[in-house]
Amino acid sequence: MLTDAHCHPFDLVKLHPSSEGERRGAVLCAASSWNREQFEYHEKICRDFPLVPCFAAHPQLPASEMPEEEKAALIKEDLELLERLALEKRLGAVGETGFDLYDAAMRETEKIQDGLFEEHLSAALRGDLPIVLHVRRAMHKVFAQAGRLKKCRAVIFHCWPGTLGEGEALLGRGINAYFSFGTAVMLNHKEAMRSCASFPAERLLVETDAPYQRLRGKSFSSWADLPGILAAVAALRARAGKKEAALEIITEENFRRAFGVRTKEQ
Repeated sequence: MLTDAHCHPFDLVKLHPSSEGERRGAVLCAASSWNREQFEYHEKICRDFPLVPCFAAHPQLPASEMPEEEKAALIKEDLELLERLALEKRLGAVGETGFDLYDAAMRETEKIQDGLFEEHLSAALRGDLPIVLHVRRAMHKVFAQAGRLKKCRAVIFHCWPGTLGEGEALLGRGINAYFSFGTAVMLNHKEAMRSCASFPAERLLVETDAPYQRLRGKSFSSWADLPGILAAVAALRARAGKKEAALEIITEENFRRAFGVRTKEQ
């Protein structure tokens, strides 16, 4: 079965109304949400065909262009909802959370991001949940948290942002890390391609980040991109001398292990 380790079905269906019908029976995904409306939509469609419901206050939220009082109220509401969802065992994973220091506006909110990450990591540890990380220009902050991340059930790096050496170092520190790759490996992103070609097969995941990780000439990404992503991953690994079974099977096994999703037989 095709798997998508990071996507936004709530946002995708607005651009592609038939997307949920295309997913059912064909794609097992981890659905990211950052507010109540999104989470409840994902929880509802999960009844028709399983997905992994994920929730977090996105690290970009503190830098969003909304009135400060409204922003603070939303962050407070998100953190309260995160706690409740975890207590009620309604979460499949905490995320996407992490650190985004991509530009000056993001860097100005670094301390707020630090506080949010602490809340999310604590929730993941208390609930024994996987955590999905969004990281841009902030791998040093991930390494600073290595001791606690080592205690997480699984750490899924959405759209792996680091180097091959950094990934190997995280594994060497005992972190149960999984590295997810999307259309970046089809768009000549050299470090993503190098990492994808070299990581252990049992650590690989694929994603669309639908609808946001679009290919050139397209207005959004969707489940339809998954076969192309898998083919690109297979080609990279073949050139690196990796001889493996079908990557669709490997990435499904990895997805189920990382997110704790059982097969029908289990």
